[in-house]
Amino acid sequence: MNMTRRNGLTALAMHGALIAYTLVALFPVFVIVINSFKERKAIFRAPLALPDSESFSLIGFQTVMSQGDFPLYFQNSMIVTVGSLFFILLFGAMAAYALSEYRFRGNRLLGLYMALGIMIPIRIGTVAILEMMVAAGLVNSLWALILVYTAQGLPLAIFILSEFMRQVSADLKDAGRIDGLSEYTIFLRLVLPLVRPAMATVAVFNMIPIWNDLWFPLILTPAEHVKTLTLGSQIFIGQYVTNWNAVLAALSMAIIPVLVLYAIFSRQLIRGLTSGAVK
Repeated sequence: MNMTRRNGLTALAMHGALIAYTLVALFPVFVIVINSFKERKAIFRAPLALPDSESFSLIGFQTVMSQGDFPLYFQNSMIVTVGSLFFILLFGAMAAYALSEYRFRGNRLLGLYMALGIMIPIRIGTVAILEMMVAAGLVNSLWALILVYTAQGLPLAIFILSEFMRQVSADLKDAGRIDGLSEYTIFLRLVLPLVRPAMATVAVFNMIPIWNDLWFPLILTPAEHVKTLTLGSQIFIGQYVTNWNAVLAALSMAIIPVLVLYAIFSRQLIRGLTSGAVK
C-alpha cells in the first residue's frame, strides 16, 4: 500500500512539474500572440494584459498579409516539412528494419557509418550541396530542400528506429513468415504499427529543425515563389523592425503552426521517449 501511494505521489509530482515547465516554456509565446492583437501604445503600456475592446487591433496582421505572401510561405513550409518527414520515416524505417533483422558481414560497421551523420552537421557540406543542386537544376525548387532535409534526418531516424525494431518479438515475425506473409507485409503490417511511437518521436525531432531552418532556404531557395515561412518572416521582420505590430504578427504566424504540429505528435512522442523506461 505504501509503495502504491508513493508511486502515485511521484507520478503526481512529475505531472505537476511537467505542467509547470510547459507553462514557463509557453509564456513567451503567449506574450507574443496576445500583443500581436494590440495597438502599438497598448503593447508598451500593458504588455502582459489581454487585448480588450480599446486595445484590440489587427493592423499587424493586415500589414503582414498586404506586404508579404505569407499563405504561399506557409504552403511551401508545409510541403517541405511533410515531404521531408515522409521520406525520412519511409527510408529510415526500411534501413532500420534491414539492419535490425538481417545479419550480414559489415552490419555493425554500416550502422555505425550511418550513425556518424548525427555527429557531423550537414552544413559543413553546404558548398558541395549547392554545387550539386546547381548541376541538377534544383536550385529555387522545393525538391532541393526536401532532399537536403531527408539526408539530414536519416541518420537519427535509422539510429532510433533500429533500436526499437530490435525489441520487436522475433516469434511474431516468424509466425508471419509461417503464415506465408512476405517480408514487405511483415514490415508494413507487423513491425511498423509496433514502432509507431518511435516514428512519432523521430518525426517531432526532425519536424522542428526543418520548419525553423533558415540556412538552407536562404541558400537553396531564395526566390519569392519558394520561400519558406521562416525565411519570409525573417526578411519581413528585417524590413519592418520598428513596426512592432507587424513584427509580432509575423512571429505569431511562424510560431503557431509549430505548436499545432507538436501538439498532434506529443502523445506519441512521450510514449516513444518513455518506452522501456518503466517495466
